[in-house]
Amino acid sequence: MLRYVVMFCIVVGLALSDFVTGFIKACVTNSVESSKMRKGGLNKLSELVVMATACGLEIGIEMLGRNSGGEELAKITGLVCASAIFGYIAFMEVISILENYAAINPQANGWISKLIKRLKSKEE
Repeated sequence: MLRYVVMFCIVVGLALSDFVTGFIKACVTNSVESSKMRKGGLNKLSELVVMATACGLEIGIEMLGRNSGGEELAKITGLVCASAIFGYIAFMEVISILENYAAINPQANGWISKLIKRLKSKEE
């Protein structure tokens, strides 16, 4: 049960960091818009819903496996599902935070741009 809490807390922390760095970026570039903030906030909320759903799915699959005699397979299936979703969300949030930071701090833009290009090429 603790792993679900940890995964969810990490996603919450990354989503908040992305939202805050996005707001700072908007302030620095004089492009603060309530519609963008609302859309960004709803995007973060949907990520939390997806992560909570993945954790719930993992718990459900594990319980189903216990009741049907396939406990080990169900445990692995649920863990892979939740971990894949967690990994994807965490990866995308870190890239977004780095992009925001590059816009906030032009001195860091060079190395961050190179890193993001590498990460995005591996993503594809």
